[in-house]
Amino acid sequence: MTSDHGAGRVETRSAPSSRAEPAMPEQFTALHSQALADLSTWTAPSPPQEQMRARMVETLRLDATAMWRHHSRAHFTTSLVVVDADARRVALTLHAKAKRWFQFGGHLEGGDATLEAAALREGLEESGLADLRLLPGLLAVDIHALDGAFGWCTEHLDVRYVAVAVGESLTVSDESDDVRWFDVDVDALPEDAEPALREAIALACERVRANPGL
Repeated sequence: MTSDHGAGRVETRSAPSSRAEPAMPEQFTALHSQALADLSTWTAPSPPQEQMRARMVETLRLDATAMWRHHSRAHFTTSLVVVDADARRVALTLHAKAKRWFQFGGHLEGGDATLEAAALREGLEESGLADLRLLPGLLAVDIHALDGAFGWCTEHLDVRYVAVAVGESLTVSDESDDVRWFDVDVDALPEDAEPALREAIALACERVRANPGL
């Protein structure tokens, strides 16, 4: 399922709702443990990233169900920045609800063994690419508020990864209005591309170029 990937910063946290909610799958306990371990040791690439990393760690320590979207209106998501083998182009999706261009991503699901697996699943589902080569390690984080178009969800705490596309044929999914390749040059990206997305793309290209054999 696609999530929104940026709609403004907020300082407040959403408390769990009293609405009836399904039981949290057991796998989400393992995903919570991984997120806490990874974010506790990850070195953020910038001061704003460090602020969000610290906020995420605090959230995970206070809420054992923070990965489960049915518990809290503010919850964790994963996303994937997909670039070509030369790190000269990035594949983006035109979000059906937000009507803006974002990287691929969405909510965690019970079948996701790891956060990386969740991001890879979203990337494959939303891009239509036959294969993606995931690079190890967390790329970036982002915390963004959502508007009323997203219903129950009010805030996403997003952990981001990077993958190299194997092939270039993209297919529009049911959750997108469009999907296409963009040159990574800052002037070639969509005009509405938010700073957090531009930063993630730059970090992704830097990592791919530094690790051509991965």
